Amino acid sequence: MSPRKSVEKELTRDMIMDVARKLFVKEGYQHVSMRQIAKELTYSHGAIYYHFKNKAELFYAIVAKDFTLLDQEIDKVMKLEMTQEEKIKEVLIRFIRFGLTHQQHYELMFLTKDEEIRELLCDAPNKSYEKFAQTVYELSEEKINLQEIWSIFLSLHGFVTHYCRTNQQFEDVKELAMLHVNRLL
Repeated sequence: MSPRKSVEKELTRDMIMDVARKLFVKEGYQHVSMRQIAKELTYSHGAIYYHFKNKAELFYAIVAKDFTLLDQEIDKVMKLEMTQEEKIKEVLIRFIRFGLTHQQHYELMFLTKDEEIRELLCDAPNKSYEKFAQTVYELSEEKINLQEIWSIFLSLHGFVTHYCRTNQQFEDVKELAMLHVNRLL
C-alpha cells in the first residue's frame, strides 16, 4: 500500500464550492463531474466526497451560500442609520452591486435553465425574494403593492442580467445603476 499523498493545503468546502461554481457556470451543471472538480483542485475525487455526498448536494450548498450572501446585504442596509427612502435606494443598489460583483454567483442563482438544477434550488430563491419584497414593502411604508415590488425586482434583474452578459462590473456601470434605481423610485 502506498503512503497517502501529502498536500500543501487542506481541502475545504469553500475551495470545492469556488471551483465547482466556476465549472458549473462555464460548462453547465450536466457537463461537470465530481472527478472533474477534483482534478481542477488537484485532489482525488474521494476528497470531494468527504465534504459532499454528491454533485446535487454540492450545487445546493453553493446556491444556498450565495443567497445567504445576498440576504446579508439587505440585513446590512437595515442596520444603517438612514432614512427609509435612503435605505430603499441602498437595498436596490446593493442588489445590482451584488449581481455585477458576483456574476458567477448570480448566474447560478437566477439564470439557471436546467430543470434538474431548478429542482435543487428548492426554496432558496423564494425565501430570498420574500426577504427583498418584505423589506421594500416596509421601507416604502406599505405604500407599494406586491405587483409593484415584483416589477422593481424584474427591472433590477434585467439590469444585472444585461450587464452580466457584457461582463461589465458594478464600477463600470455605477452611474447607470444609480440612474436606474432613481428612475424606479
